[in-house]
Amino acid sequence: MEVILLSKNQLGNIGDTVNVKPGFARNYLFPKRLAATATKENLAQLEQRRAELEKQAAEELKAAQDRAAQLSKLTTVTIAANAGEEGKLFGSISTKDIATAITEAGVEVEKKEIKLPEGAIRQLGEYDIDVQLHSDVNATITLSVVPE
Repeated sequence: MEVILLSKNQLGNIGDTVNVKPGFARNYLFPKRLAATATKENLAQLEQRRAELEKQAAEELKAAQDRAAQLSKLTTVTIAANAGEEGKLFGSISTKDIATAITEAGVEVEKKEIKLPEGAIRQLGEYDIDVQLHSDVNATITLSVVPE
């Protein structure tokens, strides 16, 4: 199925025409208003709205860059957790816990922006956590997990 992208994402830039599976378009792209079917009417309408969409994308990028600058000012975010004598946690620290700690430190972050490629944290120590604020803006913070 051929669709026109209405926002920049992993498939391409605003206005690109890409082929995707019908289920992906129907269940993900269309409900989130990330794409529209590739018809002549939609192409013409996109050309009229292109400046507006690009301005909106630029504002989102600027906001993400500002948040990244705020995150770079944070030296370390600390989370206290119950742990055994060997440093193993009773439970784990998830993206929600990390997002809450960063938000309490003064920078608004959602849990979906926190990237933990190795899964939840289950040991005491210091970790470098990647925060993806925008498709083009990434930041890294240091997370220190200490015993309660």
